[in-house]
Amino acid sequence: MSTRIFTVILVLALTVGSAAAQTAYRPPRLPDGKPDLQGVWDFRTLTPLERPENVAGKARLTTEEAAELEAKAAARSAADDAPTVRTSPLPVGGNVGAYNNFWVDRGAKVVDDQRTSLIVDPPDGRLPALRPGVERQVGSVSEDLPGRRPVRLRAAGIGTDSYEDRGLAERCLLGFNSGPPIAPAGYNQNIQIFQTASHVAILNEMVHDARIVPLDGRAHLRPTIRQWMGDSRGHWEGDTLVVETTNFTDKTASFNASISIAIGTGVTLRLIERFRRVADDTLIYEYTVDDAKTFTRPFTVQLPMKRGDTLYEYACHEGNHGLLNMLRGARAADRARPSSR
Repeated sequence: MSTRIFTVILVLALTVGSAAAQTAYRPPRLPDGKPDLQGVWDFRTLTPLERPENVAGKARLTTEEAAELEAKAAARSAADDAPTVRTSPLPVGGNVGAYNNFWVDRGAKVVDDQRTSLIVDPPDGRLPALRPGVERQVGSVSEDLPGRRPVRLRAAGIGTDSYEDRGLAERCLLGFNSGPPIAPAGYNQNIQIFQTASHVAILNEMVHDARIVPLDGRAHLRPTIRQWMGDSRGHWEGDTLVVETTNFTDKTASFNASISIAIGTGVTLRLIERFRRVADDTLIYEYTVDDAKTFTRPFTVQLPMKRGDTLYEYACHEGNHGLLNMLRGARAADRARPSSR
């Protein structure tokens, strides 16, 4: 059996199984008859984007394996949260650290169907191979690594000579997780959806950006107009909201595999997102990355979002004190160095 045929069969099986499980649910509807997707939705999860090597060939965890993974995560979080006893005060001017575990939200559970990866296609749960020559930027949240501009990483950077040496999230342009596509990472892992008959608004908690998605069939912006979050257009396919986004800028990646790994450039990216409510407390978010100049084939990710409560302001802005102080510190370090003349 060819790989292509096997892939089609697997995707059909997953689709049929998912459809059967969702048949009984009837989502609440707005006056225009469309499903009500409104509210706050939480997308944190322990399930990784790619299937780990130690479970290669295994699409789902057993109930016991999922429980063990969740218990280990809870124990690790408790250990990280334990108070640290200091025997002496921090030295003046010393490294006081940044975020401790209190601020990081890794999630507490795997996805409901216990998949071993958020990627559902290809069947191996891994990202497809890259095209020859595609740039893969790799950074570190603990150090600056060599690189060049534009820095397409969400976090990490290549230096402190300029604000353009820092990652997009560090500059408060795009969040760790806000995308598009939306992806679990870091903290503030919530969105809020608002609907009218003619538009849908998708508000990110992280870096507080909102995508306003027209539903009236208008054409995309002309190709010369490029935007940080692309240009989105939506339509309904039954009870599923479908959003197509193009016109990304070359300053963003085709895909951010993590907050410190950026693959390719967004110029040729076509992103298809699907939002479908399958229970009172569950919204299925699925997206397909289609970029033939970056990846050898499209790939699809499925991420269940759970009903949240309140969306708080995330007050990130380009004039934040962290970036200002980093640059001030770098200039002070330059002045303190012996003259090279």
